[in-house]
Amino acid sequence: MLKNWPVAACVVVALSSVMAGCSESKDAAFSEDAPSATTSSVLTSVGRWISTDTSDVMQDPQTSGLIEINGQLVTIADGSAAFEQQRKLHFLDKDTATLTASSNAFKLATRVRRSCFSDYLTNAPDLEALASDPSNSNVIYTVTEDATRTGTLSTRCEKKYQNTGSTDYPTLLVRLERDENDSVTMTHVRPLQFPTEFEVGNFPNDGIEGMAMSKDGTLYLGLEKDKAGQPRIFSLNITDDFWQSADFAVVDEPDLSVPIFDAGSHPINGLALYSAEGGNNFLLAAARNDNEVWVIDVAGKVETKRISMQFNVSADNECGEYVMDNASIEGLAVVEDTLWLINDPWKVNYLKNIKCEAETPRYEAMAPLLFSVPLNDAWFQ
Repeated sequence: MLKNWPVAACVVVALSSVMAGCSESKDAAFSEDAPSATTSSVLTSVGRWISTDTSDVMQDPQTSGLIEINGQLVTIADGSAAFEQQRKLHFLDKDTATLTASSNAFKLATRVRRSCFSDYLTNAPDLEALASDPSNSNVIYTVTEDATRTGTLSTRCEKKYQNTGSTDYPTLLVRLERDENDSVTMTHVRPLQFPTEFEVGNFPNDGIEGMAMSKDGTLYLGLEKDKAGQPRIFSLNITDDFWQSADFAVVDEPDLSVPIFDAGSHPINGLALYSAEGGNNFLLAAARNDNEVWVIDVAGKVETKRISMQFNVSADNECGEYVMDNASIEGLAVVEDTLWLINDPWKVNYLKNIKCEAETPRYEAMAPLLFSVPLNDAWFQ
């Protein structure tokens, strides 16, 4: 049985609306006028700055994804992070919010190095999201987003991979594997294809930002927005022979109750999977712009719930505890009965969080925060 809420925290449930519309680019400044769930109460989580053994805070990692491996949380940097943070796994002690280790810069296996995507994956790829393989704790999946800064593919490769159903440069699913020395290698890569009838649209910087994998090999992929401005969740079946091919992997769309909006920007920026009592699987989706977590029953037996969140910071100085103006959650991980959340400092908005001078260096360093909330039985009923 899951924990009940502490006195200072409460859960709110609001069923999704069902009206179509459009949204803005995620690069635009966050709009406080964008419609959000009508809620009667808010669940508050107090974040802790992620520190290192040499620094007060972790410097500009642009953390974009979160999983758990052997009791530690693991995150990854996207393509806008400081160069030294990119193409690495970063391991966090969840109890102390400290960086315990970072992996090597990912090596490329021969098959990846000889692929059409070698240059991009070698030179600052925009890696978003993480999913761990339930059948092998050393295997991790990540996905690319904005590749517009890489230039074009070769003529041969462009011809082979031009029908993406979305962006000009294909979204890439990448398989990572750790060896006995904790060295990490990009072992395989496959481009993703979205069927044209899905009408995903060509939005290079509003692509896949959340992933989660179930025990049956289903990999769920959360899309920020489609052609109509709506968040979507797609899926792939990672079979034993999935990585034997270098052709497009064609995504499917499972029948999930994802909230639909009539206006505003409501992207999915993180996914986690939770197996509730009775064996029902639920996807937990981070709706960054709405400060919400969506709880979606994979089997469709339980109505989707939207959990309204408030993100606070407890500062060890005269600032005291305060509410963040913009948290931008981009990673979720379930460990036992706790939901862990990590933010990706949104550079055009992050300095709006500054409440007093003492906190200024942390925000200017684009330092991330680690949050947590207990899971609640009511979410899954």
